[in-house]
Amino acid sequence: MFYKSTRDSSIRVESAAAIAKGISEEGGLFVPESIPSISMDELKSLAGMNYAQRAAFVFSKYLTDYTDAELRYCTESAYTTKAFDTENIAEIAHLFEGTYMLELWHGPTCAFKDMALQILPYFLTTAVKKLNMDKKVVILVATSGDTGKAALEGFKDVPGTEIMVFYPVEGVSDMQKRQMVTQEGENVTVCAVKGNFDDCQSGVKKIFTDHTVLEKGGMTFSSANSINWGRLVPQIVYYVSSYVSLAESGEIAYGDLLNVVVPTGNFGNILAAYYAKMMGVPLGKLICASNINKVLTDFIRTGVYNRNRQFYPTTSPSMDILISSNLERLLYLLTGEDDAQIREWFTALAEKGTYEVTDAVKAKLTEQFYGGFCDDAETKATIAELYQKYGYTCDTHTAVAVKVYEDYRKETGDTTKTLIASTASPFKFSASVLDALGKKPADGTDEYDMVELLHEVSSMEIPQSLAALKTKPRRFDGSIDKSEMQQFVLQELHLS
Repeated sequence: MFYKSTRDSSIRVESAAAIAKGISEEGGLFVPESIPSISMDELKSLAGMNYAQRAAFVFSKYLTDYTDAELRYCTESAYTTKAFDTENIAEIAHLFEGTYMLELWHGPTCAFKDMALQILPYFLTTAVKKLNMDKKVVILVATSGDTGKAALEGFKDVPGTEIMVFYPVEGVSDMQKRQMVTQEGENVTVCAVKGNFDDCQSGVKKIFTDHTVLEKGGMTFSSANSINWGRLVPQIVYYVSSYVSLAESGEIAYGDLLNVVVPTGNFGNILAAYYAKMMGVPLGKLICASNINKVLTDFIRTGVYNRNRQFYPTTSPSMDILISSNLERLLYLLTGEDDAQIREWFTALAEKGTYEVTDAVKAKLTEQFYGGFCDDAETKATIAELYQKYGYTCDTHTAVAVKVYEDYRKETGDTTKTLIASTASPFKFSASVLDALGKKPADGTDEYDMVELLHEVSSMEIPQSLAALKTKPRRFDGSIDKSEMQQFVLQELHLS
């Protein structure tokens, strides 16, 4: 299996090179040259396997230059109870009739990013050996909250690597910030950026395509954001695995359609569901849930992508994004791999902040996806409703997904059984969740007092990794202007 760039289809590299590079040198994203298929018999054969075994099977379809032994090493090292608090790695909670919560937050940083970022270091270090690279690998990460900590946790003290994480100074929750600025490890750096997530992401992408940076110091740069195929392919696994688990438990029959709802800002998580569907997993409508920063909802409904709009900080900060990077991969597929068209649209996005897809692409988009959004007031009401009706406590991002799903059902009458991606532990957003449950903390309340109160209200166990933060010292308190990111990287690497 070779990988092509969305902006230059003539580029062909194997998966190890795609993972090591992170992004193609002209700014395109790597995509597989074809989507491998998975038959119904193969799906059935996954029943009885554990998560690591299912993951190795899916990876064998995409990472064909990795040996079976290498894939087993990666999966068996990443998906263990040493890192995750459940043997199942991801849990499925039965919310109400025909609706299931896919809890992706049982890893060490209590967010769905762990599902990919626990295995990416193994993919990357294996790739470096396969490619006979003798350079230090520098991982650059832009984060809206969860990716940063998950990447730091995955790469801390991994030999031959250095990791730098950039987050918007006012764009993450207190707990997300605490997780990052207390990060242990000799090879980690964390820095706040005066701006929003899009500023962080644009700054990182600019460094990746600047040859004056890339050619310095005998180092190679890579990404732990979902622009890296090694971040995206592990997310396909949990949609394949969830379908098998629901069939195994008798909730669905093999061949039944299953809708999927995903709260998303950068479009990577829902794109993974699309890849699973294109492989042959019987997934139905893919429901894209946004907060009030609803650039994706508007795009799916109109075919016009326009980031020229007001940016709103919300109670679901991991979705406070106006430039959805992974949409580029989807559009490359929907245009029949038309790299010239992708270059035109994304040049327009960079220069003018907007582009409009063709009617043909628009039709394909709405056939597969539904877009909806909800604001903070509706998010708050949904958290309260879920708790009162079902005794289920969810975080703000998951609540956005539930509300959009309710709107979808009302609008369409579609009663297909549905899987909702629950992307973070409610303890990561204790203040907002407590407020929704009528227990709003007083101003100045310590975040750990909030965590304890949420434990009392919800009867949920406090994740050990969050409880341990209370006594950890802060290591990283600096902030820079968005224009200073490149110089900061050079200084930290002693290249200037």
